[in-house]
Amino acid sequence: MEKVKCECGHVNPHGTVLCESCGKPIAEDSTKKLLDMRYEGSARRSQTYNKTIVDKIWNFFSSVKVGVWLIVITLLASAIGTIYPQEMYIPPNVTPAEYYEDQYGWTGKLYYELGFHNLYGSWWYMLLIASIGVSLVICSLDRVVPLYRALKNQGVVRHETFLRRQRLFSASKVDNYDKLFAEVKEKLAKRRYHIREENGNILAEKGRFSRWGPYVNHIGLIIFLIGAMLRFVPGMYVDEVLWIREGETKEIPGTNGKYFLKNEKFTFEVYEKDKEKEVFQEAIDRVGSGMVAKNYQSDVVLYERVGPIVPGEEPKLKKVKDYKIRVNEPLKYDHYALYQVDFKMNEPNKMSFHLVDKKTNEQFGLVTVDLRNPQSAYDLGNGYRVELLSYFPDFYFDENGNPATKSKIPNNPAFVFKMMTPDKPEGEVSFVAIRQTIEPFGDNQYKMAFAGLETKNVSGLTVRRDFTLWILGVGGTIFMIGLIQGMYWNHRRIWLKHVNGEVLFAAHTNKNWYGLKNEIRQIIDGTELVMPVDQVEEAKKGARGGDDSGAAK
Repeated sequence: MEKVKCECGHVNPHGTVLCESCGKPIAEDSTKKLLDMRYEGSARRSQTYNKTIVDKIWNFFSSVKVGVWLIVITLLASAIGTIYPQEMYIPPNVTPAEYYEDQYGWTGKLYYELGFHNLYGSWWYMLLIASIGVSLVICSLDRVVPLYRALKNQGVVRHETFLRRQRLFSASKVDNYDKLFAEVKEKLAKRRYHIREENGNILAEKGRFSRWGPYVNHIGLIIFLIGAMLRFVPGMYVDEVLWIREGETKEIPGTNGKYFLKNEKFTFEVYEKDKEKEVFQEAIDRVGSGMVAKNYQSDVVLYERVGPIVPGEEPKLKKVKDYKIRVNEPLKYDHYALYQVDFKMNEPNKMSFHLVDKKTNEQFGLVTVDLRNPQSAYDLGNGYRVELLSYFPDFYFDENGNPATKSKIPNNPAFVFKMMTPDKPEGEVSFVAIRQTIEPFGDNQYKMAFAGLETKNVSGLTVRRDFTLWILGVGGTIFMIGLIQGMYWNHRRIWLKHVNGEVLFAAHTNKNWYGLKNEIRQIIDGTELVMPVDQVEEAKKGARGGDDSGAAK
């Protein structure tokens, strides 16, 4: 597109509203009393080019409205994602589709099917975040480049029309312009204005750096968004939950099979009433139960895998270190941190039953069921055998009255046993739960009598690793710098021009007009200059006067 040459000789890009050098309006609506000083009237790409597909994409993302709507949609999606817990926070050994429907009904099922159960890792949520980042980049480039060019090219000698159509303007008759020029220049310098002069004209400017505040904000936000998106790159961010029982060795989630942890022992200690120092008595009395938690501690051993990962083969482990994990005292190694966040005391681990003749109470053997890994059959010898037909770790009756399980955690175990004996070779079926036994095919001769329960304590650990934290910190810091830069300073300019026996005085700021007016009063105090008129306020007064006149008539 052709460039536009102003009468001052400066060549402006196509689409420029005000000449970058002298400020003369170029094909601008002359009916407007004041000039539109947004972006200094410079040519923005989004308002100039609209032919190719690249132009259309650029114009779409350069719109502030589009950026705001993207943010609103993302916030709404994030809010919906908090209605029900995310998949990472549900029990690890349950099926998400069944869990959400069982716990929350049809709304939970819809929540799962729409993908809100794993919102922050979903492709469409990442696309929204990326779109916000693209919008920030294009919005910034579309405005900051022409604004920088216009401010850099602005001349000292401004067109008379430019000055007269500024918000603050006055024209004064002066007897001695040279004396006035020196006085104004001195006062401007005392107020730390950067002064440029040319042929008896003045351009005084300060606080230009504040104009870049919003764009520094955008840079900070873009870096912050990059850090947030990197959290979904494997290896960059880990935030997992590890439930591990006493004596159990498990792979640490998020380490790709590199590290394993063994829970040697879990310790739970409390402050007991009348046995602790006086400083704890008030807290113990306030709780009312007579005890306050003193220590949660997991004694663990950290192992590292030796050699390659071979599917189906037991890993070869090398001991790395022993550690006692307490609250706020995590185990840290290789950028990983394991925090003590929860525990479960006395979780059922094994249940034992005797096969008993109901009439004689004679016992024919002991069956011990590992609640984490039960066997399908138990041979007691001499023709006595017990088969485990069904196992419900967290037993309840569903809406149809059938036995079911809420999860795979043995909170309330129940079993369906088939008992085969020499005199009952076809076997008898018995449903056994805690405090409940049902014989669905009539009275049995034999029963499974409870013999004992073995429990274990369970430690709840959080595994964390974060290589994005410094990126988020840098982005947040830059954002705050831009916020302070744009909020607490403002860009002020004052023009002084001697033409046709008059001194034209004009001023502009990007915000805080009240402060600029007070500063101008101090600058022109004691000089022959007339205080500039706020043409916006004058227009409002004129409008109110017109309304009052109409009402009087």
